[in-house]
Amino acid sequence: MAIFKGAGVAIVTPMYEDGSVDYESFEQLVEFQIANGTDAIIVCGTTGESSTLTHEEHLDVIRYCAKVVAGRVPVVAGTGSNCTETAVYLSQEAEKAGVDGLLLVSPYYNKATQNGLFAHFKTVADSVKIPCLLYNVPSRTGCNILPETVVRLCKEVSNIVGVKEASGNISQIAHLAAIAEGCVDIYSGNDDQIVPIMSLGGLGVISVLSNVAPAQTHAICQNYLDGNVKESCRLQLEAMELCNALFCEVNPIPVKKALQLMGKIGGTLRMPLTEMEPATTARLEKAMKEYGIL
Repeated sequence: MAIFKGAGVAIVTPMYEDGSVDYESFEQLVEFQIANGTDAIIVCGTTGESSTLTHEEHLDVIRYCAKVVAGRVPVVAGTGSNCTETAVYLSQEAEKAGVDGLLLVSPYYNKATQNGLFAHFKTVADSVKIPCLLYNVPSRTGCNILPETVVRLCKEVSNIVGVKEASGNISQIAHLAAIAEGCVDIYSGNDDQIVPIMSLGGLGVISVLSNVAPAQTHAICQNYLDGNVKESCRLQLEAMELCNALFCEVNPIPVKKALQLMGKIGGTLRMPLTEMEPATTARLEKAMKEYGIL
């Protein structure tokens, strides 16, 4: 059984001006998501600035998220690392915290061969009992998990169940779907490709857009799952300019600015991420107003 179907939010980690985690705002964001139909919370992923959280902070945020959600929707924790030993540690601690699944990014910087990727992911997944999703985002990691490797992992490792596909390469994703024979749960990792990937058998999205438009992102997915493909497509196209604006600077700079504009968080980002430029802020604000969320 899939960890979730529909729209999972890749939730931000709010921070105070001094850079410490703002747990009060985080709780409010979780409640906002659940109240607006989000199908899962994905915590401490790229959008959650996991790369600049200490291991202690990383695990504290995961534990807090699991506590606040309290089983109302699935919680998937980002616990990947470019160090296999670290990924094992984070994954085991997240499992103890009671999350429903793990999101394992491919090793970055040092990268790996396809055999190395298989060994890495198998080692991490074998260290826990909960289901794991691979996370393929070569634009950030410099490392592409090939479809054959994804299928091999899902077939040979019982608790590796799917992939967040953020390669942006629809042809590669189509090839994956063709050779998977139903053994891989595929989620879009790009908000502008929800409907295209669901048309290839995808189950939904792990979404940045959902931070600011949870009901609308859920509706894109739910309409598709319900067979209302034309309406799903209409909603996807309606959101395109906002999707583009949310990535006009590196994620999560724009989405945190959007949440600030909505009055949902204050604070800042952790360096090396910096505040959004005035011109791109104006573009984002315009897109939010046109979409009706500001």
